[in-house]
Amino acid sequence: MSAPPIIARSIGNLCRRTRSKPYLSRLFGLGNRSGRVNPIAETGEDCQWWRKSYRNLILQSDYSESVKMERLSDSDSGVLGIIEVKLDRPTVKNAIGRDMLKGLQHALEVVTADSTANVLVISSSVPRVFCAGADLKSLCIPTIAVIEGVALGGGLEMALSCDLRICGEDATFGLPETGLAIIPGAGGTQRLPRLVGKSVAKEIIFTGRKLDAKEAHSIGLVNYCLPAGGAHLKALEIARDINQKDEAKIRIGHYHEHCFGFVIDSGGPLAIKMAKRAIDEGLEVDLSSALALEEECYQQVLESKDRLEGLAAFSEKRKPIYTGE
Repeated sequence: MSAPPIIARSIGNLCRRTRSKPYLSRLFGLGNRSGRVNPIAETGEDCQWWRKSYRNLILQSDYSESVKMERLSDSDSGVLGIIEVKLDRPTVKNAIGRDMLKGLQHALEVVTADSTANVLVISSSVPRVFCAGADLKSLCIPTIAVIEGVALGGGLEMALSCDLRICGEDATFGLPETGLAIIPGAGGTQRLPRLVGKSVAKEIIFTGRKLDAKEAHSIGLVNYCLPAGGAHLKALEIARDINQKDEAKIRIGHYHEHCFGFVIDSGGPLAIKMAKRAIDEGLEVDLSSALALEEECYQQVLESKDRLEGLAAFSEKRKPIYTGE
């Protein structure tokens, strides 16, 4: 990406607001009952590409014991682009506290300022636990939530703020806050109806009932539902495909190697950035304003160096070299 994205409603604002204990309780009170993320599978033909990769720790534990940040890289080429944030507070099942909040804030600041970051994957080091309260929707790079186990309250609300959600067959979802005489306070009342429709969202929130993975997939709450152990692998596969949209930019701008050792059709990194903006911001306004926003994003891509390079590469039957400009 050519320029650091701007986080409109940053987790930094959340950190300041959580000085109020009632707000912290309202926002994250149910977070300690969220689901888990399955560890990466290390066997099977479908993940041979992954066995060649390794991880570099880029957010050291001395900053925050509860948040770890790893950059995924291919061992043959060294090309980076996929960043994984792992939540690791096992003693309290990843319940949100000031340390984790500060760690998340720092992690998002690192991703925001990193021009080589193309995809963000959110997972957990704690078995059967997955929770966070960051407003990930405002990052300009794609974000993927991986959920296996239980995702209730704040855990589900975090997943709703991601671009994609992938779950295992044993996953359970719900927003049970109304049963405790409160309401979802971290985006659940706004993002869930935009995702599954107003009527369905009302029924889920009013009753506070739990949804199994099959139902969550059928109503569009998650993009994929896979057998146990497959959700994390699928997320990394998608992250790899998105990352390769930026592989030409990374090769000439930073690392000078191919991404993950093989080639698929490359897309422009600026195009992905503009597509995400058009979708996310367009859903917040009326159709006329949304179409105007789409036109604005289209014009930015139309006038970009990447578009000219894409046309030239197509004409010359060669691989494009995108710069994100």
